[in-house]
Amino acid sequence: MTEHASDLLRLLSERGYIHQLTDGAALDALALKQVVPGYIGFDATAPSLHIGSLVQIMMLRRLQQAGHKPIVVMGGGTTKVGDPSGKDESRKLLDDAGIAANIASIRRVFERFLTFAPDGEAGGPTDAVMVNNADWLDKLEYIPFLRDVGRHFTINRMLAFDSVKLRLEREQALTFLEFNYMILQAYDFLELSRRVECRLQMGGSDQWGNIVNGIELTRRIDGVEVFGLTTPLITTADGAKMGKTASGAVWLNEDQLSSYDYWQFWRNTDDRDVGRFLRLFTDLPLDEIARLEALPGAEINAAKVVLANEATALCRGDAAAREAAETARRTFEEGAAGDALPTFAVSGNIGIVDALIGLGFAASKGEARRLIKGGGARIGANKVSDETMTIDIGDEPIRLSAGKKHHGLLVRG
Repeated sequence: MTEHASDLLRLLSERGYIHQLTDGAALDALALKQVVPGYIGFDATAPSLHIGSLVQIMMLRRLQQAGHKPIVVMGGGTTKVGDPSGKDESRKLLDDAGIAANIASIRRVFERFLTFAPDGEAGGPTDAVMVNNADWLDKLEYIPFLRDVGRHFTINRMLAFDSVKLRLEREQALTFLEFNYMILQAYDFLELSRRVECRLQMGGSDQWGNIVNGIELTRRIDGVEVFGLTTPLITTADGAKMGKTASGAVWLNEDQLSSYDYWQFWRNTDDRDVGRFLRLFTDLPLDEIARLEALPGAEINAAKVVLANEATALCRGDAAAREAAETARRTFEEGAAGDALPTFAVSGNIGIVDALIGLGFAASKGEARRLIKGGGARIGANKVSDETMTIDIGDEPIRLSAGKKHHGLLVRG
């Protein structure tokens, strides 16, 4: 591990956030001398970010914890274009009203992780700010932009980026609209440098090329030195991408995913990932994390509960974490229903296959039938063997389980 003089790079390095870094020595020196404004961009394609964005949110949190200024850049402009990085096809384009609604919804999560200035106040030097790149991208004039910015980019280099090469090699359509995304993102860095003296862009490893473009553009046009830092791709011990589950995305907003399910996601962490996830996704001291990840045998489950409690408290609040933990305890230790279990309202009766889908335990009828055939579906303590059975919903909730870890309630709607 590289030794860093500044609190910022030392904190990021010790907790495992650094994958690539441009001129670490110069950034270290700058962080020792002044408050460093740093940003990460998030496109607003849905009302919530999912857990794949959490490491980036935590990076902004670490930036603020180290005494620097987090800038959340919402891609009101770039969401209209679409980032080809890591994508095999074009994204659905949203209108201005849809993008604005998504940004308002997403902001609620950031307010849990970062300290913003109170509404109507200018704020201090390390208070977080949220900006929308539509504020400058929407005002660009095409010909001046091509002349002043476009001339700094070569098609040869743009074609060499992995995000572009992947699409072309798979003969997937890459529109001219998306091809411009990397230029617009580079321009974001230049604009933020001018507007708020931003000196650092952070992002996932798939954003390295885009970040370097912004660094070079800012240097060429304004002669200002700025820096880039990326995180490693966060995968689980079995090689799966972080946050990809059989039942779908793990959303950060409670509107999209219950706090109980969010808690359970962390509780079900692979033994081998516990220490790394505690460092990345909680504020626990490193010595306490070292103690927890060293717990032998089945005792590691206690560390998973700590991870679930801490991660849920950060994202959903202390009360939600306590309620989820208590529901889990009652469900598994006492066999009770638990108040925070996910529910699915039904009028009258419902087929077992549709019930499993309704609670999010299966993504399709075929998946639900395979779950039943494999003996993984239960009503109360009774295993379900008939995929055609109908469940009558009365006044009392009916507990439906999928495997040992997923439980929900069918209630009269």
